Amino acid sequence: MLNNKRNALLFILSFLALAFPMVGTALDRTDISGLASEHVMERLKAIEKIARVGDSDALRLLEGLQNSELLVTDTGQIVLENDDWDVIDAITLEMLDPQPDTYNTVIVNNRMRSQLESAVGVLQLLSDDREIRLTSAKSLRDNLSPSLLTFLNKALAQESDEEIGRILKESQSIILLDSLDEQERIDAVNYLTSSSERRVRELLVAKLEKNESGEFEEISAEVRVAIEFAVTAIDRKLTFIDYFGRLFSGLSLGSILLLAAMGLAITYGLLGVINLAHGEMLMIGAYATYVTQQLFVNYLPSYFDLYVLAAIPMAFLSSAIIGVVLERTVIRWLYGRPLETLLATWGISLFLIQLVRQIFGAQNVEVSNPTWLSGGVEVWNIVMPLNRIAIIVFAALVLIGIWLLISQTRLGLFIRSVTQNRSMAACVGVNTAKVDMLAFGLGSGIAGLAGVALSQIGNVGPDLGQAYIIDSFMVVVLGGVGQLAGTVYAALGLGVFSKFIEPGVGAVLTKIIILVFIIAVIQKRPQGLFALKGRSVEG
Repeated sequence: MLNNKRNALLFILSFLALAFPMVGTALDRTDISGLASEHVMERLKAIEKIARVGDSDALRLLEGLQNSELLVTDTGQIVLENDDWDVIDAITLEMLDPQPDTYNTVIVNNRMRSQLESAVGVLQLLSDDREIRLTSAKSLRDNLSPSLLTFLNKALAQESDEEIGRILKESQSIILLDSLDEQERIDAVNYLTSSSERRVRELLVAKLEKNESGEFEEISAEVRVAIEFAVTAIDRKLTFIDYFGRLFSGLSLGSILLLAAMGLAITYGLLGVINLAHGEMLMIGAYATYVTQQLFVNYLPSYFDLYVLAAIPMAFLSSAIIGVVLERTVIRWLYGRPLETLLATWGISLFLIQLVRQIFGAQNVEVSNPTWLSGGVEVWNIVMPLNRIAIIVFAALVLIGIWLLISQTRLGLFIRSVTQNRSMAACVGVNTAKVDMLAFGLGSGIAGLAGVALSQIGNVGPDLGQAYIIDSFMVVVLGGVGQLAGTVYAALGLGVFSKFIEPGVGAVLTKIIILVFIIAVIQKRPQGLFALKGRSVEG
């Protein structure tokens, strides 16, 4: 099938190359009359004639044929069907009066369809729509042929868009690598030096290889020197792009770790509670997002794209309320008893997982991205998903909000005082029990916000939180207990570090290396890398 398409493309290109001076010649009825024929070859010849005209009218006609909008009346006249289901003349676009009683769609078989796709792809470079021209230019770049050079030269001469012009120029230069003129080959190589495409690098490297006779594919020594310089320049760009991609992936992972660990940094740092149910707070936030999505689907479908914004307070409140209930009913009685607390929170974790399974089922549920979080942004040939970008921004906003709360509010003052010296805080009138409750609820609510973010990058299931609880503890311990800034540094640092070493050693070994690193740090600095300075008292 691919070979058929390629042959069809080359066939069309050869006609276009030979007949390009005809571009601008208006279509006439003799060009399209063959489409009404019962013979396939006649219809193929008609497609060739239309393609050779090479203007917007020809493109419109071929697209109409491709979309089954081209019709043949009982008198053999070729017509089009517009959006209002009216029949119009294929050449003049005037409405036929009277409308024909009977007409049939022009039959398009597989051979014609392949030829149509190729011809439309080429002619779309003449479209007034920038996006259509851009798509066509990228498509042709993957199917280059010497017969396309004349057409590329003409298209490049009339192209005003910088990005499309760059793609066309690159395609032109790739073809000219096989030019008989040495200077043209040098000029082509010099232009390709600015490329950051791996495909271009491979084409250039192939020119430096020797054939079976022991001769270089590129016979000119001067051209080979230019190629070597171009390959080196492209390698530098590709290395930079690779590092940039890893940095983005690391920041994305680090943002998720930060959201998951931020709440734990508050609860563990303040209360000293090893809360193994913290991961289930993430899960509850994710399911709250799912419930919000379903409510919008059922009751506010026209506002579906806004459901994520509504899910943020829902997830926070859901997780915070459950966190407060757990603290008041179970955890408050276990302060200072780490083993009992660990076992109790583990049991709570299992209970919450089973409860969710009973309510929503054991299977994962799908949370859809809104339109504004779908797709991605291409930078240096790297597609950065919008949902990942949104998570990075969301994590930054949550961090700023928590920082303002801790540093600028009365509750934040109480939390800091209890964290640093619980006894002294109690002596000056701070209700430490109330602070514990509010802090635990705040930490759980932040975990719920992490669940909102996680729901946008994968399915939501009862076991969602289990994958992040260990990583969250590692981030908190590495950063320093009770130190929000340390949590930020640790989360982003671990995220970026893991993505930089993962391509070389693999995902499993990366986890092992990170674990060994954290153990080594704890051995040297039990208080973490960024522990609080000053006096510290018990729990």
